Amino acid sequence: MTEKEKDPLENVRAFLKGFFGAFKQNSTEYLEFELRELENVFALTLMGAFVGIPSPPTTLVIRILPHMTRELYVMQRRAVDMDDVLGELAGMFEIT
Repeated sequence: MTEKEKDPLENVRAFLKGFFGAFKQNSTEYLEFELRELENVFALTLMGAFVGIPSPPTTLVIRILPHMTRELYVMQRRAVDMDDVLGELAGMFEIT
């Protein structure tokens, strides 16, 4: 192969590498957002009585409570930050 024949293949490879790299980065960002929201929902499910949502049986909550330290911090952070979830989603999908 001559030098000119290699260039188009290298350009295509470079393009695909950049494309898939950006796709992976966005996918990771979406998954991290989903994880944060699921942690929030889990904490609200167990501690729903504080906001008026029917909660699971107390014995279950007491058994799970020692393992919920991180979720309690997440709830506290969400209460302090009061993130605009729809605004964050629109920013991730670049909606203006």
